[in-house]
Amino acid sequence: MQLEIITPEENLYKGEVESVNLPGSDGSFGLLNDHAPIVSTLKAGEIKVVENGSEKTFSVKGGVVEVNNNKVIVLAE
Repeated sequence: MQLEIITPEENLYKGEVESVNLPGSDGSFGLLNDHAPIVSTLKAGEIKVVENGSEKTFSVKGGVVEVNNNKVIVLAE
């Protein structure tokens, strides 16, 4: 699935990923390919991305995530 992590200052990440773990406002949750469409708010924490078997992390202060048709867009602070 395609992932974009965007902040007001810069685009942190754009690429094809295997999974994403996000710090949701009501608790952490993970996304895999073919996930149902959702929109959720995020709290401060780390976004963990698995790409080609390796894990990357990005710290965020909060934000919003939208998932639709295997495209994940994170608007983060």
